[in-house]
Amino acid sequence: MTHPVIPQIIDLATPIAEQLGLEIVEVVFQTNKRPPVLRVDIRNKSSDTSLNDCEQMSRSLEANLDATELIPGSYVLEISSPGISRQLNSDREFIVFKGFDIIVKTDTPFENQKEWRGKLQGRDEQAVYLNKKGRVIAIPRQLITKVQLEAQS
Repeated sequence: MTHPVIPQIIDLATPIAEQLGLEIVEVVFQTNKRPPVLRVDIRNKSSDTSLNDCEQMSRSLEANLDATELIPGSYVLEISSPGISRQLNSDREFIVFKGFDIIVKTDTPFENQKEWRGKLQGRDEQAVYLNKKGRVIAIPRQLITKVQLEAQS
């Protein structure tokens, strides 16, 4: 379950990221740690995400978070790049990673399976398409719980 402060953090962080040429990929607030950890994954829109991108985002976001007092008390702010082995969410990601190996997970079985592996072909309003040994499979979007890049060994 998402922490209730996450939407407010996204609203605060998005314009900061855009000003720096970045986009917010994911925000996670781990309150089970002491102090709590706020992790914000960013991506540079035009090139590889650099350490400098993370540092600039960290400084700007930290100042704004402290000023708004969205998070009472002490916390750890982590800014990072999501890396290659991660969940796909945006239309842009489904275009950029076309042809990559993916794993699709469903909440109920589709054709007697809850996990599919293959090469990403694309996505539209109805389905996510993957190529499994030359056969294109259209997995209905309403069944899908997660689409992620498969880690390369």
